[in-house]
This record gives sequence, C-alpha cells and structure tokens, in this order.
Amino acid sequence: MADTSGQAKLVSRHAYPVPGKILIEELFFDVPLDHSSPSHRTIRIFARSATRYSLPIHPLSSPESIKASQKPWLLWLQGGPGGACPTPQSQACTHIFLDHGYQVLHVDQRGTGLSTPVTAATLALQGDVQQQADYLKLFRADSIVRDAEAIRKVLTAEYPEELKRWTIYGQSFGGFCAFTYLSFHPEGVQDAFVSGGVPPIGKSVDEVYSKLFIQAKKRNKAYYTKFPMDVKRVYKLVEHFDSKGGLPMPSGGVMTGKRFLLLGMNFGSKGGIQSVHDLVLKMSSELEHFGFITRPSLSSFEGSTNFDDNAIYAILREAIYCDGKSSNWAAERMSSSFPEFSLGNKTASKDQPLYLPGGMVFPFMFDVCPELQQLKDVAHLLATFENWPKLYDEEQLKRNKVPLYVASFVDDAYVDFKFVQETLEGVGKDTKEVLEKMFGLRDDVMD
Repeated sequence: MADTSGQAKLVSRHAYPVPGKILIEELFFDVPLDHSSPSHRTIRIFARSATRYSLPIHPLSSPESIKASQKPWLLWLQGGPGGACPTPQSQACTHIFLDHGYQVLHVDQRGTGLSTPVTAATLALQGDVQQQADYLKLFRADSIVRDAEAIRKVLTAEYPEELKRWTIYGQSFGGFCAFTYLSFHPEGVQDAFVSGGVPPIGKSVDEVYSKLFIQAKKRNKAYYTKFPMDVKRVYKLVEHFDSKGGLPMPSGGVMTGKRFLLLGMNFGSKGGIQSVHDLVLKMSSELEHFGFITRPSLSSFEGSTNFDDNAIYAILREAIYCDGKSSNWAAERMSSSFPEFSLGNKTASKDQPLYLPGGMVFPFMFDVCPELQQLKDVAHLLATFENWPKLYDEEQLKRNKVPLYVASFVDDAYVDFKFVQETLEGVGKDTKEVLEKMFGLRDDVMD
C-alpha cells in the first residue's frame, strides 16, 4: 500500500524521572496539517513517552544523559474524539505495559491538549467560517493515524527492522483509530489491542444512532430502576430550569431543561449512574430547601458535561461515523423515533421518566454553551458536509494479518454490541478474541 503520510520533525524532547521508576520524556513534533499536501502547512503534536528507569549508582548530570535501550514501542490511542491524553504515570495500565517490556507513547491527538488545540479563539485564526470548517475536516481519525505513522518513523529511524513496527492500544474512540490504522497503515503495526471501541464499519450514521438510542434506553432503565425516586426529581428540575427561561451558568451560557438532560452522557462511564443520581439528589434538595440551585451544583454540572472545553467532541462527534455522507444532525433527527427522549417536552407526565441521552450532540447545544455559541455556523457546515473521505478500507481489513485483541462490552452505552460482532466478523486476523485479560491471551499459547 502506498505511503500517504507526510514527514514528521522532532522539534524537542526533555526527560525527567517520576515516582514508580518511570522515565518520562516530553516530545514535540511538527507534522503536515494535510498529509495529502505535506509540503504545505504544519501543526505541532505533543507526546509523552514512558520507560522503566532506575536511579543510577553514580549521579548523572541530567536525565537527558540517560540512553534508553531500543525497547519496542506501544502507542496509546486515547478516547474521544477531542480528549487530551492522560500522562502515562497517571494510568494504572502503564506499569503493565512497562512490565511487558514496552516503552509507551501517549500522544495528544491533533487539536487536543498541547497538540495545536482547537478552541473558538484558535479556530478564528484560520479565517472565515468556511476556512474554519475546512481546517476541522482534517481532525478525524484518518489524520490522527497519519500523524502517528509519521511519528513512528522518526522514533524508530535507528531501530533494527524487527523493532520498527509498534503495538497500538486503542481505548474507546482510540479503538476506532486503531481500525483506521489497520486499514491504511498496517505495515506500521506489530499487533493491536482495542478496548470498548470497535467501529460500526459499513453502517450508516442513521443506523448507528438508532442503536445508540436503544443502548441509551437500557442505561436509563437501569438508572430509574435503581433510583425510582429520581423520576419526579428529574422532571421537577427540568420544569424549574425552563420556568425561569433558563438559568445563567457560572462559566456563561444558560441551563435549560434540554441542557440538564445531557447529564446522561455520564451513563457511559464507570460509576456514571451513581454520579448522575448524586447530582440530581443535591440539586433537588437545594431546590426544595432554598427554591434555587447553588453555584457549586451548577459548577459540578459544568464539570461533568464540559462541551465548551472540548469543542472537537461537540463539532466532530457525529463525523466519526461519516463515510461519504453527511450526518445532518443524526441524533436530533433520530430522536423523533424515541419519544422517551423528550429533551424537556412538557407533555410528559411527572410519573413517566424523562430519558437522558448519552454522549450525543444536538444543535441546541450551540445556543446554550458559551464556547459553542461561537462555533454554531462551523458546526452546521460540518454537519451538512457530504464528501467525507472513508475512514476504513474494508477490503484491507478482510486481508488483515495483524494480530488483533479486542475487549468489548455487551451494554456499552456508546457502541452497539451487535455491530461490534459484525465488524469483527469482517476482519481477517491471526488472533481475535473478546477477553478480560488481553495480555494474558496474547502471551498464552493458542490453537
């Protein structure tokens, strides 16, 4: 397969030890903004590496003087879209990777963290609304993978041939990126691990959102079964917010009933049902005792549904499912088929639960969130854009020879399990299992 990735340039690297016998390196790279036109503009990509480190017997002048051995690389692909990568030392799995002999690379995907971040202010530097939209078209998984492949070549330039390929580990949206990697640059991958992130390849965005609403219904039923007292609480809170015409939020913008129901995005995370209940209980108690919601509670809501600090998620969430067609605000359109998700519809009964959508993006968010208000026109251009390039090569995936290890979840709030099974059935492989301990599977003997 032809190499379509541009060249990466290592700009700087600085190392320091951290507790846990880990040596961290901070690396900046320049990569092409558009890998199909590598001679044009570049953007900066930030990454942190981690490797085992023991305090030397004789003091060294600086951590940079430590010469790391040429250990095989493992690339961590973060969830999202739009999420900055956590530091390696903050991840419990880092020690597992290091114990298996890897050095680990955590990359802030383009537009996140320290990698030329995307905000309303930085987007304004690109020009008018159309220029901003054209810029953001280059921030999907296809570009993320080409950034990674260009960086791999820099990091392994002096490595022996058998160590030039790296292992990739994709978590959630990072798993989507892993399948894009296997589609277009399998030559760079030794083996691949995916956790909770198998993309619905070959499914339309409408099919995807129909299934996502069904998954969200299951999570809502689990929530209201565990906390039936929250049926009336949620209704009263929605009624309160809308009766006030919306409440000013600490960081700007407005709390409406619709916006409050976005709290359901937490249903997809560990402990999410409990955290939603805790905030509903706190707000309900305040409303009962004081007749208003306190600032700390509103701030807690902002922290748990922070779209303003993650513009890429709000703008490109639906685009991760688009191959050659527009999303045309799929969640908004498909919600009409699921009346349980009334999004604050006052015709609902106080005794009937108002369902909370999970991790979906709706046009009204660009009216009530202060950062997103500045990006409303850009978001609409991208929601109606039809010529998205393909994110997966199904024929290449059928021919896949890279060992693939997958852990998926039957009740995943963001990924339909049946679609997961269908995707994996279409992927050629040396190894493919749903597992609890993926490294245990890889390291064991399999017939």
